[in-house]
Amino acid sequence: MDWSPIWISLKTASAAIAITFVLGLLAAWGVIRIRNRKIRMIFDGILTLPMVLPPTVAGFFLLYLLGVKRPIGQFFIEYFGVKIAFSWQATVIAAVVISFPLMYRAARGAFEQVDQNLVHAARTLGMGEIQIFFRVLLPNAVPGIVSGGVLAFARGLGEFGATAMIAGNIAGKTRTLPLAVYSEVAAGHMDTAWNYVWVMIVIAFLAVLLMNMAGNRKNRWE
Repeated sequence: MDWSPIWISLKTASAAIAITFVLGLLAAWGVIRIRNRKIRMIFDGILTLPMVLPPTVAGFFLLYLLGVKRPIGQFFIEYFGVKIAFSWQATVIAAVVISFPLMYRAARGAFEQVDQNLVHAARTLGMGEIQIFFRVLLPNAVPGIVSGGVLAFARGLGEFGATAMIAGNIAGKTRTLPLAVYSEVAAGHMDTAWNYVWVMIVIAFLAVLLMNMAGNRKNRWE
């Protein structure tokens, strides 16, 4: 059994959640501050779109934007010497794009459930919006944010379609666990495929446990 898909998946999911966590929080905070309902709905739809699109479609757009013959892809090659498509970095980008909506939706829901009287009281006391974000919204939204982070991590770990499109299935480089399962099944190596499947089941089960723990803590706080 080749262990590289496991390490690549864990490394990819860890890097992706670090990016997704920050972007999801900032996006959720920005959207809930939009006063115009129609504009808020438009932004919400755009930010949620990767969650409802087939992953292969999202991967197609990423490949179209970041391919070696596309302007953005050529820019990174010429000025930074970095080839994004079919690299490990591409697996991270695919995982970020696909898992971002889960983090964003969870963070937005958590922020919206914070008692607005606390926010109004903070403004009355002269706090700025950034202070309110760190001292009022975040502390009161921790359980929902943690649940979203765990779910986004698990989604990034299990990403297949977009990764296959933008990063390929290169053994030892971009072959993540889902791609390894597909490759082993295609080659008729069912025992090895089962080994990878069990690894993913264990990780997914641990993610569910963490989400339940966060939910129980939220209930105790309430």
